[in-house]
Amino acid sequence: MLEFDWENSVGYWICSTSHLLRRALGTRLQEERMTLRQWEVLAMLFRCGACSQTQIAECLGIEPHTLTGVVTRMERDGWLERIPCPKDRRRYTVHPTRRAERVWARAAEFCREARKKALDGFTESEVLAFKEMCERIQKNLEDLGPSVDADDQCGHGEAPLRKAAEPVGVS
Repeated sequence: MLEFDWENSVGYWICSTSHLLRRALGTRLQEERMTLRQWEVLAMLFRCGACSQTQIAECLGIEPHTLTGVVTRMERDGWLERIPCPKDRRRYTVHPTRRAERVWARAAEFCREARKKALDGFTESEVLAFKEMCERIQKNLEDLGPSVDADDQCGHGEAPLRKAAEPVGVS
């Protein structure tokens, strides 16, 4: 049998916790007829602004052809529109629509509910310490993976993962 020290694996802790959070959120998103993957696309767009499909795929860690199907369905449902990039007409940027804004408002409420449940029993200082530890882990690992090509950003000044995240609170 293969052995591994699971109780000391930071990756395992993060992945198993993420899995539970994603499952809880995914169950609630079904009420809005939204998949977790669609939520991820909208979350990125509302956090970072319009992005190219290649940039979205890279940041979400999925294959571009997989994202194409997701974006096509979201466009069909009126949640997104693809607009030609002014710098390169062969590329498109993906933009959320007004309809997506209404759906996102409800999805954001589901996220707050999941966050509240996940942080139940934690003090504000524990939450802040946890956030700081995650930021340090991210910084430590930044240089190990590929980054989004600046030319693929279609006019955006910085990579989406560099933007400040929404503050995390206990409430």
